[in-house]
Amino acid sequence: MQRIRIFTAAFVGLLMAAAHVAPAAAQEWPTRPIRVLVGFGAGGGTDIVARVVAQPLSELLGQQVVIENKPGAGSTIATDVVVKADKDGYTASMLSAGHTVSAVMLKSLPFDPVKDLAPVALVGTSAFVVVARKDFPASDLKGLIARAKAEPGKLNYASVGLGSTQHFASELLKQMAGMDVKHIPYRGTPAVVTALRSSEVDYAIELVHAVIGQVQAGELKILAVASPQRWPSIPSVPTVAEAGVPGYEVATWYGFVFPAGTPAAIVDKTSKALEQVLSRPTVRDQLSKAGAEARFSSPAQFTKHIQDEIAKWKSVRDKAGLATN
Repeated sequence: MQRIRIFTAAFVGLLMAAAHVAPAAAQEWPTRPIRVLVGFGAGGGTDIVARVVAQPLSELLGQQVVIENKPGAGSTIATDVVVKADKDGYTASMLSAGHTVSAVMLKSLPFDPVKDLAPVALVGTSAFVVVARKDFPASDLKGLIARAKAEPGKLNYASVGLGSTQHFASELLKQMAGMDVKHIPYRGTPAVVTALRSSEVDYAIELVHAVIGQVQAGELKILAVASPQRWPSIPSVPTVAEAGVPGYEVATWYGFVFPAGTPAAIVDKTSKALEQVLSRPTVRDQLSKAGAEARFSSPAQFTKHIQDEIAKWKSVRDKAGLATN
């Protein structure tokens, strides 16, 4: 009986000691630089957002936050490195909306897009717009939809590639508006813009900051904004929902993640630091100049956002009959 009591006391002691390890580790963390992988090249939206956030985050955490670009396979190479890294808070990633599209298009992903990550916070969003060639015979989205229905199969839209976020955004619009239109994939946004300017295609869904220069020059025209609210830089342009497709909502986003298994105390500490970073007017202004808006969410909210996005894109994929790779 005495042995049982001794064993029980020892076991309880171990549990109590373990309970104090995570908080203590979080208090001491970080003691060295934190590496944040970006799955795209330097100068892209995800890279810019990561670098805007990194400097003030370094100040708050007391250690340098280093951005490392590791492009390839739609950012899955970088994510795979993070997933397999030590769960000590020193390796993270800045994800984008493409993560959830890859999750439904790549059947050979080397990781689970939800279970293998510890989401920390959503940090920003950027707007997509429906943009048409300048000589397109409709000046708004209702006109485009009406023309597509009047001439089934004749209109076409461009995207930056099969299985891209832009492709899925266009497929969702096609499905929700009941349009019969053709998809023409290109290699990257510059090629899409060139195709629009030369009237090779009728319209596309692209990031607003990627086409706003051509729009201002009169070479293209924006028909609607894909985000749930009107975008600050183009407040006179209605949303897709306002323009006749209620419930339509697509935006690209950027979010900070650690590998699953990272101590909750470290995730929470980083989340709170990011919330402070995003509240700074200078950071919000820098993001705005890069075509993004600061948007914070808790780890739980960000996790749900990823899950909801994957479910939405799975539905689009299945309705469109798209094959996974």
